[in-house]
Amino acid sequence: MRTALLSLILLGGGIARADDWPQWLGPKRDGVWREDGLIDTFPADGPKKLWEKPVGIGYGGPAVAGGKLFLMDRVLGDGVANPTNPFDRQSRVGGSERVLCLDAKTGDQLWKYEYPCTYQISYAAGPRCTPTVDGDKVYALGAMGDLTCLDAGKGTLVWKKNFVTDFDARVPVWGFACHPLVDGDNLICVAGGSDNRLVIAFDKNTGKVNWAKQSCEGDFGYCPPVIYEFGGKRQLIVWHARALLGLDPKDGTKLWGVPWDLKASLNVPMPRKVGDDGLFVTSFYHGSMFLKITDGIGRVVWKSAAKGEMPNQTRDLSAIMCTPVIDGDYTFGVCSHGELRGLVTATGERKWTTMQATRGKRTPAAVAENPEPNTQSERWGHAFIVKQADRYVLFNEQGDLIFAKLSPTGYEELSRAHLIDPTNTMARGRKVVWMHPAFADKCVFVRNDEQLMCYSLAK
Repeated sequence: MRTALLSLILLGGGIARADDWPQWLGPKRDGVWREDGLIDTFPADGPKKLWEKPVGIGYGGPAVAGGKLFLMDRVLGDGVANPTNPFDRQSRVGGSERVLCLDAKTGDQLWKYEYPCTYQISYAAGPRCTPTVDGDKVYALGAMGDLTCLDAGKGTLVWKKNFVTDFDARVPVWGFACHPLVDGDNLICVAGGSDNRLVIAFDKNTGKVNWAKQSCEGDFGYCPPVIYEFGGKRQLIVWHARALLGLDPKDGTKLWGVPWDLKASLNVPMPRKVGDDGLFVTSFYHGSMFLKITDGIGRVVWKSAAKGEMPNQTRDLSAIMCTPVIDGDYTFGVCSHGELRGLVTATGERKWTTMQATRGKRTPAAVAENPEPNTQSERWGHAFIVKQADRYVLFNEQGDLIFAKLSPTGYEELSRAHLIDPTNTMARGRKVVWMHPAFADKCVFVRNDEQLMCYSLAK
């Protein structure tokens, strides 16, 4: 009876099931897939596809919770096309953003919420954020700053905000991309608003502003917020284009800050906690930085000596998109031109590199023959990484899912299967799929700009 009662209490509190993927990087926002009973290697013809459904364009990955899948996408207006130059942020591109809800087992659409949204950003290929599911509500942030709270069961609007019109925010060059974070009764967003409204905590039920703090001159960037505990005290880690901050999540009070001016505001990867008191961040142009959080204060242990983003200028890890993973004393992540690298976290020493994880059958033979990255065709080469049991699961930009071992001595590929074809053409001409999968119900859910697919990975 007590066990049953406890289960009801937990479910009523909106806590995700162990096999859900209700937000960016999973239930604990840490990039760990905690299910078991999964296949060890892929069958020769790949894993079993359970369903496939058409979707619109977008960079955001899916969230899966309570048997439902939630995804943001974009539909262009009639006769409208995205600019041929992906860096064009002057053109106004008409269309609408959508929040889709599908049955996770069948792919059947349960509801759709759609609103008009004109883009004026670089790389205008749809929303960037993974929806955040919390109990009976889902929160979705669009590329132009539209934040919506929807009833997860019906798709009806509960409340909405727009960061530009409501908080005088400037649209970042590549659009709003910081995945919203639920903490208790707060929905925490890096909104970019003026007058100390960079970080805003909304009442998750009503949309009321509970607190708003901090500022950032110019483009604030793209890094999602995350909460870690250091020395028994919870800290909200916010990394914007001018500094790395530790805030009190209750009211946004600044606990500490480390200045770091970033070129092009490229602070995309989420900071990762290291051990009990470490914090690791990595940027495209400036490499990495490692801090110790002691007595509630962040102090720099080492900072990269990178001279730029080119492979011969990088020193440790200069990631463009991939949030790195921390395993004991080591950090693994994808560098500026597709190199998967292993580092000693405490010093930044590079132990090994490989191009194997980000390459695939679409890699030209002349490029594949060279173990070094091709600085023209492999710039921004990418793979997402999550940990599962004693192995890692990587999803690369060619649409390949990979099981691998990552260790201090190197990369060991265990098995690989091609799941979905890349469709986005904004990466120097090569086609890529830059959308993070969801891992739930012993399945992987992947999408490109045309299709959403579900594959079973159960034994």
